[in-house]
Amino acid sequence: MTRENLLKQLDLDILWDVIIIGGGATGLGAALESTTRGYKTLLLEQYDYTIGTSSRSTKLVHGGVRYLAQGDIALVLEALKERGLLLKNAPHLVSNKAFLIPSYTWWYKPFYTFGLTIYDLLSGKFRFGKSVPYSRKKTLDKIPTLKKENLRGSIQYHDGQFDDSRLGINLVQTIIENGGTALNYVKITDFIKDNGKITGVLATNQETDETYNLKAKIVLNATGVFVDSIIQKDDPNARNYVKPSQGVHIMLDKEFLQSDYALMIPKTRDGRVLFAVPWHNKVIVGTTDVPKNDASIEPKATNEEVDFILETAGRYLEKAPTRADVKSVFAGLRPLAAPKKDANGKTKEISRKHKIIKSKSGLVSIFGGKWTTYREMGEDAINKIARLAKLPKKDSRSETFAIHGSGEVINHSNPLYFYGSDLALINNLIKSRPDLADWISADLKINKAQVVWAVKYEYARKVEDFLSRRTRALLLDAKESIKMAPAVAKIMANELGYDSDWEKAQIELYTKLAKGYLLD
Repeated sequence: MTRENLLKQLDLDILWDVIIIGGGATGLGAALESTTRGYKTLLLEQYDYTIGTSSRSTKLVHGGVRYLAQGDIALVLEALKERGLLLKNAPHLVSNKAFLIPSYTWWYKPFYTFGLTIYDLLSGKFRFGKSVPYSRKKTLDKIPTLKKENLRGSIQYHDGQFDDSRLGINLVQTIIENGGTALNYVKITDFIKDNGKITGVLATNQETDETYNLKAKIVLNATGVFVDSIIQKDDPNARNYVKPSQGVHIMLDKEFLQSDYALMIPKTRDGRVLFAVPWHNKVIVGTTDVPKNDASIEPKATNEEVDFILETAGRYLEKAPTRADVKSVFAGLRPLAAPKKDANGKTKEISRKHKIIKSKSGLVSIFGGKWTTYREMGEDAINKIARLAKLPKKDSRSETFAIHGSGEVINHSNPLYFYGSDLALINNLIKSRPDLADWISADLKINKAQVVWAVKYEYARKVEDFLSRRTRALLLDAKESIKMAPAVAKIMANELGYDSDWEKAQIELYTKLAKGYLLD
């Protein structure tokens, strides 16, 4: 289904069962749930899919060891189940990853071994592996770059790793293939009301300025940290429901870990945990948890956050990383549900459980939660929506619903493994056009065929869409991604029918964006 054909559906006089605002993890989860139940579903995203927080995670599908320590057993149980379902439904994007918690004091090994044994038990049939203590020697065999002084050993446990924005685009494809409609770069500008009740939305195509009058039985606001702005578009007097919290990550060369094992530092100065995880031949290190007053589509890491990550990592790695070693730095804003009482200003103490509310106008809003529980959040939202809008009662199918790209045996040694079943089709594209086999970046293993594929089948509209979210070049190595921009712009312009002026403008826009991911 091409973008042009999807846009034509907005011109039809359709009464949508559900219109969903927001193309991040929460909106996509709700759209998948709604579509697979057979409801007439429309999802609209004003920018690109997963452009915000949903492409800037630590890339972990996890139950949350920290939430277990905080005693939030219900959230851990929920997340562990969803972790297992994600591995089954999207095996090309989700993998089992072994983590080591290094022990530098005598009590760490018994304490964390006990806690992680409970973590394993809570996983039940969705368990990824057994938690075991390791000796000092075996620990250094697994991660040779760990700081050796006073190292007593480690504890191994298992969690999941994934590619967040790749899961996002595969969810878009799954939604569309099953009869739903999803469009990026279409912005909700206002609500249509009858006697104070929302009966639809006004929307604008961001590329053409064409406007649409769209009718709906019910509207779901799933806009993450922008939830409050949509609620207040409906009711200017409404209070704020979301407390944004900034999480920063840095990307380092693989030499800093030299391992397939991930490192978990269980207690930083501010009481959080810090991860160093191998990902796409680099190491992602993070994260922070800093309260923010305002939401932004492009939040910026502060020097303090970057220095905190570097300093903490340096206390556990034999070679301490410096600012000069950082390949890319990126920030995301968590849409935490604001507590009724201030949690002493500490966002790490705010529950990650999602909340759903209904406004007087009938607008339903969902916020909080995390990628791991995106499916359950979608199920909860559609359960509520179906009741409120009196939609036909239909059971959820999403627990066992395979995501686009699944179904193939995954060969992780192939740099394009994350395309899953689409990889065979990309190879066919190369056979028909051999020039597309050329690397745009040999270091990041990104070729020309991927650009064509992203435009034709993954709804990429801008150079940023491809370099940041269809591939992860921007996050992996911002400087390398800037070098790639001219080649990507040329291919995209050819596929989209744009001229050299568009190419030039896109290169300039992308270069400016990517420079914000580099440290001064």
